[in-house]
Amino acid sequence: MQMIMPAFAAVIVLFGLVRRVPVFDAFLEGAREGFRTLYQIAPNILGLIFAVSLLRTGGAIEVICRLLSPAAQAIGFPVEVVPMALLRPVSGSGSTALLLSVFDACGPDSFAGRVASVLAGSSETTFFAVTLYYGSVGVKNIRHTLAAAITADVTAILLSAVLVRVFFG
Repeated sequence: MQMIMPAFAAVIVLFGLVRRVPVFDAFLEGAREGFRTLYQIAPNILGLIFAVSLLRTGGAIEVICRLLSPAAQAIGFPVEVVPMALLRPVSGSGSTALLLSVFDACGPDSFAGRVASVLAGSSETTFFAVTLYYGSVGVKNIRHTLAAAITADVTAILLSAVLVRVFFG
């Protein structure tokens, strides 16, 4: 198992040598392009990270969760999963941490644990993805992308509870 990556690298180098590609020069050019891309997207990613940190440490997420809890209960969505549903479109690692906290508090086989699992697997880190992909190619006008992505996230949130109820009772 430990030899998979070194073997993969050796195959790439051998393939390049057989095809008479200057392997090291190609590697350096790829590294240069990677740094250019990083330079282009770094401000966008740093801004997103700052905004998420500000919301979490400032308590805004907790306030929003308290405001949304009655609506969540009314539609049958577990209140324990509301923070994860709010954070999922913004932060993958943050929502994973909240997923684990739902598992610790309610159990992975509970209704809340199953809804959180379905939500984690069926939703995207929308704002991160839009920031990363559009920022890397320099697109400023995202047109309908954000509206469509948020619609997909809301659909995933609502249907996660419905489908868990349908399949698991």
